[in-house]
Order: sequence, then C-alpha cells, then structure tokens
Amino acid sequence: MKVKDLDIGTDSTKELVRQLRSSGGFTARKVGDAAEVLQRMLRDRNSLNFLSFPADIVATGTRGVIRDMVKDRWFGAVMTTCGTIDHDIARSFGDYYHGSFDADDAKLREKGIHRLGNVFVPQKNYGPLIESKMTAWLEDLSSHGKNDLSTSELCAEIGKRLGKGSILYWASRNGIPVFVPGITDGAVGYQIWQYSQSHRFRVDVLKDEQRLADMVFEAKRAGALILGGGISKHHVIWWNAFRGGLDYAVYITTAQEFDGSLSGARMKEAISWGKLKPRAPQVTVEGDATVLLPLLYAAVRA
Repeated sequence: MKVKDLDIGTDSTKELVRQLRSSGGFTARKVGDAAEVLQRMLRDRNSLNFLSFPADIVATGTRGVIRDMVKDRWFGAVMTTCGTIDHDIARSFGDYYHGSFDADDAKLREKGIHRLGNVFVPQKNYGPLIESKMTAWLEDLSSHGKNDLSTSELCAEIGKRLGKGSILYWASRNGIPVFVPGITDGAVGYQIWQYSQSHRFRVDVLKDEQRLADMVFEAKRAGALILGGGISKHHVIWWNAFRGGLDYAVYITTAQEFDGSLSGARMKEAISWGKLKPRAPQVTVEGDATVLLPLLYAAVRA
C-alpha cells in the first residue's frame, strides 16, 4: 500500500479515519486499522464481544460514547472497575467540572474539590451523594429479598434506578451484564461493606465467574475492545484463554511496554499466553482513549 497524503476536505469522520489508515503515519495508521478490526468484530454475529475500560474516562465526556455503544448493543458484556459505578451514579445526580492538571491540590482539598486529572469533582457530588443513594438502594434491595447478588446483578439493579444518560441504565435495559471483579475498590464497594456490618448483604463474585464461564464456553467466537489496562483488561483476556483466545482485539493504551506491566503489554504478547489467537485480527493503538474512542465510534457507526 502506498503512503498517501492526507487531504482534509471533508467533514466525514469515516472518511478521515479511512485516510488515516492509508496515510502510513505511525499511530494514524493504527487508528485506521483499529476501525477495520472493530468493524469486522461487530459484524460477526457469532462473536461474543467484550468492552473493557477503567473508571477514569467515565468522569469525562467519553462516558457518553460508552453509553451510546451500550445503548446500541455493540457488546455482549462489559468489564470495568468499581469507580465506573461510582462516577455513573455521581454524574447522574451531580456535576463534574473542567479543571487543570496544574491546580494546587492542597487548596482544592480546602475547598472540598477532588481532582481527577484535569477534571474537578466536588466532594459533595461524590462520596456523600453515593452514600445517600447506595444506602437507600441497598435497603430497598434487602426489603425485596435481594441480598445475595453478583456484581453483574448489582449493576443491573443500580441501572434500573438511574436515568437514560447513564451507562448502567442502558446495560440493564438491554440485558448486557456489567462485571466488576474488583467491586470493593471504590465508593460503591465501601458502601456495600459498610451496609453489611449491620445487615445481611453479600456480593458474590463467584456467581459472576460462573456467568462468564457459561458465556465464554458457549461463544463460537469472541472479540474485545479494551481501553486501558489493569484488572478489567486482564479479566477479559484471562477468561478467553480457556476457549483458545480472542478472535478479535483492539487495545488502546497510554502505558509503556518496557516495565513488563499488563497495561503496557501489547496485544500480541497475549498470543504467548493463549489469550489471543495467533491469526486473530488485532491492533494496539498508543494514545488517549478520550481522543481515540470518539473518533473510532464515529467512524465505525457511520
């Protein structure tokens, strides 16, 4: 394929991404390749497709892209972290604000503001808000005998109590399970623990593992769009190792490979572990998901 100069004479995101693929320009080429792999994956009606992401991007406008992908049923399962539930609840009832990476964190603390990168999160719109909502919801669930839930069941119940702007609402409405293997690592997890000190309530992560096993072993093929690393990435590729590996994979990361971390590991490393099939269409794109995901979503949706 010849390297072609970009000719930005269109307002079409689909055409722009197509040109990026043919431009031969380093990460630009990878963005185009990612769109191609993602499109192939979504068109495969026999593929169980996973969406994996960490919580931080849910504090940004990228939450809307994730919500719309879930709303449009692009994926059969979601894997994420506890903070995603935290932010989805908090932003359903309160606001976050533009901030700065260079802000004085000591002064922010005095003013009651948490900083998440360059996003400002008022303390009142986070911890106290989540505590108020979760306490009421856990009491309601307990009153209806729902006091022994998996994380996917819990997310579905929370989704029923949120509005149409949330990720969990659409996942619950569309019957898409949201798995949170690290459920205790966040505000929602803490509230569950606190509630359990005086009430009989349990989150059973092994029920999630059984559900994942059933889904993975029944799937003819499987694919994944993975944003960032950590536990949400690993839980997707780990389970797919038991079926011979993923058949499609797109990975977006800002992490470096040299330190040997899972977050820095490129998708091809997963081949050696049997977590990705050797001939599977796959690409790792280095970059910020808050920039790349909206671009990919717009291009593939078009």
